[in-house]
Amino acid sequence: MPRLTRFEVTRLLSARSLQLSLGAPALVKAPKHVTFIEMAKLEMEKNVLPIAVLREFPDGRVERVEAN
Repeated sequence: MPRLTRFEVTRLLSARSLQLSLGAPALVKAPKHVTFIEMAKLEMEKNVLPIAVLREFPDGRVERVEAN
């Protein structure tokens, strides 16, 4: 199973924290005063992050990598 690179992890966390800041519902229960980026990290740790990465290769192949 392919793993996410550190750049993909950063991109996913920033995209999810933006969604949360714009009013998307949180998918995990978190304590009060948690920032959006901390909430996104919690979602990634709990494997409930609803985002995937599509990797396109030079030969035309596309690989979908879930954030779980």
